[in-house]
Amino acid sequence: MMSFEFSALTDVGCVRTNNEDAVRVDPARGLAVLADGMGGYNAGEVASAMAVEHIGTELGRWLDQAADDATAHQVLRAMEDSTDRANRAIFEAANTHADYAGMGTTVVLALLWREQLLVGHAGDSRAYRWREGVLTQLTRDHSLLQEQLDAGLITPEQAAVSGYRSWVTRALGVEDTVLLETTEHAVQAGDLFLLCSDGLTEMVDDADIADVLGGRGPLDEQARMLIERAKAGGGRDNVSVILARSGEMLKKSGIAGSWWKK
Repeated sequence: MMSFEFSALTDVGCVRTNNEDAVRVDPARGLAVLADGMGGYNAGEVASAMAVEHIGTELGRWLDQAADDATAHQVLRAMEDSTDRANRAIFEAANTHADYAGMGTTVVLALLWREQLLVGHAGDSRAYRWREGVLTQLTRDHSLLQEQLDAGLITPEQAAVSGYRSWVTRALGVEDTVLLETTEHAVQAGDLFLLCSDGLTEMVDDADIADVLGGRGPLDEQARMLIERAKAGGGRDNVSVILARSGEMLKKSGIAGSWWKK
C-alpha cells in the first residue's frame, strides 16, 4: 500500500465567535473527514461534530472488520452507509431538541484505499488534488450558486458577488435521507490532497491555494499558511483544512429542489 502523512487545522476566523467546522483525521486507516455546520446558537457545531464522529467511528469499524478482498465499490457503499447513519442521527437530534432545530452540516471525506483515494461529499466543502504543478478540484459544489452557473443563468463574475454563495442544495441533517456523491481517484507518489470548508475557498482563490500547495514545505506549515491567507482575505467564516500527502509504496506486512443557508 501507499504511505500518507496528514495535517488538519481549523480556525474560527476573524468575524465569528464560535467555530461550526469540525475535522477528524485517522492516519492508521487513511481516513479524513471535514464538516461545516449550519444552524442557530451552537447547533451548527453540534451537527458538524456529530458528522465527523459518526462517520469516523462507523467507517473505521467497518474497515477494521472488512475482508482484505473488499472491493472499492464495497468501500464506497460503506462510506455512503456511514454518512447515511450520521445524517439520520443529526436529523433526529434536530427534530427532538428545540435548540437544534434546523441544524445541518456539509461533509467531505477521503479514504486511501490501496492505490486509490475514495472521496465522498455533500454540500460545498471541497476536495482538491495538487499533482506536478496542477491543482484539480475533485468535487463539485452542491449549491444553488453552482446550479445557476451550470444552467448558464449567471456568469462566474456574477457568481463571485452573488448573495446565494452560502446556500447549499445538499447537507446532512436537514432531511431524513441524504445522497453522498462519491468518486475514485488514482494516487501517485507525491500527490497532495486538500479537504477544506468554504471558509477557505470564499477567501482564497485557486491560484493562491496552488501557490501554497506548490511550496513543498511541511504539511503543518502549509495548513497554517492556508488558514492565514483566508484570514488575511477577511476571514468572514470559520476555515478548516486537511492536507494529505502520499509517499512511496510500502510493502504489505437543475435549480429546482431544496436548499439551505449555512
